[in-house]
Amino acid sequence: MVNEMIFGYIRVSKEEQNYDLQIDALKKAGCQQIFKEKISGASKHRPEYEKLLSHLREGDVVVIWRIDRLGRTTLELIKLMVEFREKGVEFKSLTEGIDTTTPMGRIWFMLNAVFAENEREIIRERSRAGLAAARARGRLGGRPKGISKDAAIKASFAALLYKQGKSIKEIREKVGIASNATVYKYLKSEGVEIKGWVQSR
Repeated sequence: MVNEMIFGYIRVSKEEQNYDLQIDALKKAGCQQIFKEKISGASKHRPEYEKLLSHLREGDVVVIWRIDRLGRTTLELIKLMVEFREKGVEFKSLTEGIDTTTPMGRIWFMLNAVFAENEREIIRERSRAGLAAARARGRLGGRPKGISKDAAIKASFAALLYKQGKSIKEIREKVGIASNATVYKYLKSEGVEIKGWVQSR
C-alpha cells in the first residue's frame, strides 16, 4: 500500500517578490512536496497546479496557505472540492483553518470560498470608486508611479483594514502581503499615518 502524501501548493502573483512566507507555513504543516507557481490567479494556464493534480492519489492531502491561492471563484473552488472528495483526497487551508477531513471543515471550505470571492469584489469596487472620486476632483487617477495594479488594490485594502484597527500581521494575512515593510510601503502610498512607526532617514 502506497503511503499517503502531503502536497503543498504555492502561488504568488508576478508582482510579489518571493514564496518565503508560504513555503515556511507549508513546511511547518508537514508538506513533503511543494509545487510553486509565480502567475496571476486569473490565468487559465497554471502548469505547476496541473502537475499537482496529476500526482494526487487516494489518501493524499493538499495544503495551501490561503484559499484564494487555489482558485478564484466560488464555483471553481467548490467544484475542485467535489473532485478531491471523489478521488479520496483531503484539503487544508492554513490561514482559514479549513480541514475537509471533518464535516464542519467541508462546510467551512464552502463558506470561505464565498467570502474570498466577495472580498476580491469589494477590493475591485473600492479601487474603481477611488479612481472615480479622484477624477471627479480633477486628478488624472491611476496608480502611483512605480506600483503595479495588483499592488495598488492591495494598498487600498490594507489602508481600509488599518483604519479599522487591524494589526500589521492581520493585514498581511488577509491581503496576502509577504512582509511588514511592504505593508508600511502600501500604507504610506495611501497617505495613512502609521502609529508608532518612524520611517528611517
